[in-house]
Amino acid sequence: MTAPLTPPHQPSPHDSAWPPPYPTAQEGTDGAPNTAAEVRQGAVVLLAVTLAGIALGLLWLWLAPRIPLVSDGRAVFLKDTEGEAAVGADGVFTLLALGLGALSAAVVFWFHRHGGIAIVVGLALGGLFGAMLGWGVGTLLGPAHDVAAHARAVGAGVTFDAPLKLQAHGAVLAWPVAAMLVHLGLTALFGPRDPEPDWDAPL
Repeated sequence: MTAPLTPPHQPSPHDSAWPPPYPTAQEGTDGAPNTAAEVRQGAVVLLAVTLAGIALGLLWLWLAPRIPLVSDGRAVFLKDTEGEAAVGADGVFTLLALGLGALSAAVVFWFHRHGGIAIVVGLALGGLFGAMLGWGVGTLLGPAHDVAAHARAVGAGVTFDAPLKLQAHGAVLAWPVAAMLVHLGLTALFGPRDPEPDWDAPL
């Protein structure tokens, strides 16, 4: 009788690499970053993406169409009653949020190709917080919100801009949704693949 062969799924006990080394403090059992390191990376992603909302607010303030108002000394009226500037402001915000969502997802994937739940959660929450921050920055730095006081300050018959507002509040979801879709696509196309098992052919 011959000695039984070593099962193909187990290394030989005479192999110098057996038993396998213990994972280091920086890596888990599969070579991926440990939970603490992943949580720290997720927190950094959350903070960075949230702060990018300032750029959204500034771009929205710059690109959004204005709503012209005029006062007759007693009341304030729309100068262009058929204008669609309010809808245009929502559209500009949504498009900018979609673009920044895609950009933030690409940057996060570039620096963290291994992925991880904490990083994905940080990207999603950062996109939501960034959109809300951009909304606040745009409205805060835009035209004055006290329309009556603004009308008295400029005088009767003088055109001035209405406050910048976001009518469709659901537009704040455009950033996190775009970020998740783009990150998912990039991970599926270019993410790391699990190595194929290399079975030794039995003799």
